[in-house]
Amino acid sequence: MKFYHFSKCIQISLVAAIVAMIAPQVFAQDAGTRIGAVNVDKLFNESNIAKQSQARIEKDFSKRQNDIREAAGKIKAAAEKLDRDAAVMNEAERIRRQRDLAEQDRELQRKQREFTEDLNQRNFEDRAKIAEKANIALKQVAEQKKLDIIVQDPPYANPKVDVTDEIIRVLNSLK
Repeated sequence: MKFYHFSKCIQISLVAAIVAMIAPQVFAQDAGTRIGAVNVDKLFNESNIAKQSQARIEKDFSKRQNDIREAAGKIKAAAEKLDRDAAVMNEAERIRRQRDLAEQDRELQRKQREFTEDLNQRNFEDRAKIAEKANIALKQVAEQKKLDIIVQDPPYANPKVDVTDEIIRVLNSLK
């Protein structure tokens, strides 16, 4: 039994020695890998192309948004007036006004849905254009810094590997 125990210890020692010799070689291969990290939200919020896109969207959609707000205000005012006047109205007039308000509200909700869908579609299209240019900038930064990989939005990245600002600079210089 003692011999078995001694033999097992020798085997474990040999395995440990082999691992100790091989491990530095394995880690040495990975030590050459250069990694960068990018914060995508920052790219989409702070780059000039993203700011310009947001300004165009706001300009293009502000009139519709204001029209919807104005219509909502009118409907609310009409509903409040109906509530105040309902006691002195005949039933037919009250029902007609309620139906009118319900129809106006349905129309407003339809316009709001269309507005939201159009806005979301436009945001999606513009973000795709920005992403396309950001990928070009990302590749340029990776080549300049000789990075093997750039990780998107890691849970944690040492500030030394964060290349977001460099990508934004390159993105801002693209036409």
